[in-house]
Amino acid sequence: MDGIIGINKARGMTSHDVVFKLRKILKTKKVGHTGTLDPEVDGVLPICVGKATRISDYVMQSGKRYVAEVTLGVQTATEDAHGEVIDEVVIHNNAYTEQQVDKVLSELTGRIKQIPPMYSAVKVNGRKLYEYAREGIEIERPERIVEIYDLTRKSTLYFKNNQCTFNIEIYCGKGTYIRTLATQIAECLGTIGHMSDLTRTESGGFKLEDCITLDTLHEIPFDEINNYLQPIEVGLKHMPHYAVDVVTSKKILFGQKLKQVSPPIEDETVMTYNDKVIAIFVPDDKHPGLIKAKKVFN
Repeated sequence: MDGIIGINKARGMTSHDVVFKLRKILKTKKVGHTGTLDPEVDGVLPICVGKATRISDYVMQSGKRYVAEVTLGVQTATEDAHGEVIDEVVIHNNAYTEQQVDKVLSELTGRIKQIPPMYSAVKVNGRKLYEYAREGIEIERPERIVEIYDLTRKSTLYFKNNQCTFNIEIYCGKGTYIRTLATQIAECLGTIGHMSDLTRTESGGFKLEDCITLDTLHEIPFDEINNYLQPIEVGLKHMPHYAVDVVTSKKILFGQKLKQVSPPIEDETVMTYNDKVIAIFVPDDKHPGLIKAKKVFN
């Protein structure tokens, strides 16, 4: 049993919970997720099975799409709806316009700086930030650059109970914290806020409508589960591809280096034969003019 299965993760479960349950359902230990999804967040979680676990890192690098709710007027310790409220301000009716929000979203599209939240799994000095946070220790966090490909408002502005809420859709690169993005939106509007709801709608080549829940999968006869596994090609389609002929494919499978191709391979590139992935190649830094295999799929 090899391939990638798109799971529609329910809220209240960790990514590790999903892997644990899938190992029982699929009757194999060779199961791995493609990046954690917070317990309070539902939606797309691609899971690699069998030989596909070798590409989990590459699946994680693909773009992700989310639908989030932003609430202005309340700041929490975790930057989401499940943390302790640490500050509140009154948001009067019609305090902001849709045009103001859209302008901010446009300004936050592209390459932006983020500081990971204290309640996150980012490691500093060998410890995860949430471990410091649980001990009440505030620590300097490394700034990072993330990529926001598209950021769009998906609802009108709702003013209620001295707060303002609206929905946004985010298409972003690896390492983006949507919780932090929500607080950044609030800051750009001159107020405070948090992410009050989040669903991941796309990741690793899977859309929400392509995914299956664990409960549904559990009811499927074991000999039919393979029908829900997608080939590794699905998890690598976001990467550059280069098609080779039969002679070159044999050289690759025998572990040989190749002469640089045209256009030249400058980054990790998927090598295919008959539309099937056979290897991932990179430039050979020690031997200019050659490329070599980083992974070969026999």
